[in-house]
Amino acid sequence: MLNSDRFASESLDSPGGLTPPSDPPVDPFDSPSGWSPPPGKTHLRRAPRRLAIGATVVALVGMLGVLLLGTNTASAGSATVLSATAPIAAVSQPASAFSGASVQASTIAANVDPAVVDINTVFQTASGSGTAAGTGIILTATGEVLTNNHVVAGATSITVLIAGRAGTHTATVMGVDPTADVALIQISGVSGLPTATLADSSTLQAGESVVAIGNAGGAGGTPSVTQGAIVALGQSITATDGASSEQLTGMIQSNATIAPGDSGGPLVNSAGQVVGMITAGQSTSRSGATQVGFAIPTDNALAVVNQIRAGQAGSQVILGQVGYLGISVTDLTPAIAAQVGLNMTSGALVVGVISGSPADQAGLGQYAVITDVAGNPVNSTTDLGNVLHSYKPGDQVQVTWTDQASASHTATITLTTGPVI
Repeated sequence: MLNSDRFASESLDSPGGLTPPSDPPVDPFDSPSGWSPPPGKTHLRRAPRRLAIGATVVALVGMLGVLLLGTNTASAGSATVLSATAPIAAVSQPASAFSGASVQASTIAANVDPAVVDINTVFQTASGSGTAAGTGIILTATGEVLTNNHVVAGATSITVLIAGRAGTHTATVMGVDPTADVALIQISGVSGLPTATLADSSTLQAGESVVAIGNAGGAGGTPSVTQGAIVALGQSITATDGASSEQLTGMIQSNATIAPGDSGGPLVNSAGQVVGMITAGQSTSRSGATQVGFAIPTDNALAVVNQIRAGQAGSQVILGQVGYLGISVTDLTPAIAAQVGLNMTSGALVVGVISGSPADQAGLGQYAVITDVAGNPVNSTTDLGNVLHSYKPGDQVQVTWTDQASASHTATITLTTGPVI
């Protein structure tokens, strides 16, 4: 698997100081008074992975950029494919949730906090390692935790802090859906954990009071809590981190203040039920807070969770360990091509290669552009990830790339074990 920063809140530490150009942002994590999303799709900017302690959204001229609020993780060793298990079901929202009355945020938080965990990850880049932090929601007493894919993608280790329990606990990735930005992780060696109650998000209404809970700033300890309301439903956003982008649809928009590190945390209704998972927010700053936040509805998240728990891999849902190539990549654009002296304008640009990785051994170097994998054209990092996610450690795959001198190369590379995605 390639080490891209899809939905990660960390930056790729690319050698040579390459900084992919980006559009000028507007307000950091704050929206102007009376701001409303433009019709149709909203474009959001996600944070680079080294800032994985949060997702930020950036409003741009004609588009909205979102920085995601979480980190990336990889499981240590191969995950066990589960036999079919009973699906986790959402409950109905009570009538009181639709009243629009203000809620006592501290009271709600006191009931939900025991089922909220801090997630800390370590990740590797071509120039070293880094750490990141996010949030998770406990779904089962045995330690199955819902979080964002971008909180766990690319990490070499995951540790979890559980309220009321001493020390840190290791966790592994059970499965992810990168296209939905949903991940399910398993805390090792735990039982009897408190769990969150998830509500049916199909009945949500604009104006409902909500509370956002998370690991704001990656500070750890007692979760942060803020109060607000649902502003809009069914929002479509494009989340980017300057390297790649992802489309998310059906999102909940709220004005409860969120900050980096809140990714994966619960958006809760007045009855203390989780109605969404905090994912991204609007900002020009990767360390600020915003009242323009977006959350994945619980119904969407549970659809992925239950597919993972049933052991059903698919075109979007990935179970267990995938093959590792050992590169950091970004989408090649005309501006970046001009910056690094390339005469091509599309493909997956290699900005870093992990020493000793399969890519390194095959001769893939910095500023090479991957154009094809196993006969599949590669025009972006998304294309590259979609192909590589179908391979396991030990599989051989044919990779074609063009180097900085415009010479074309093709090699058969044996993938190894690395981060989950």
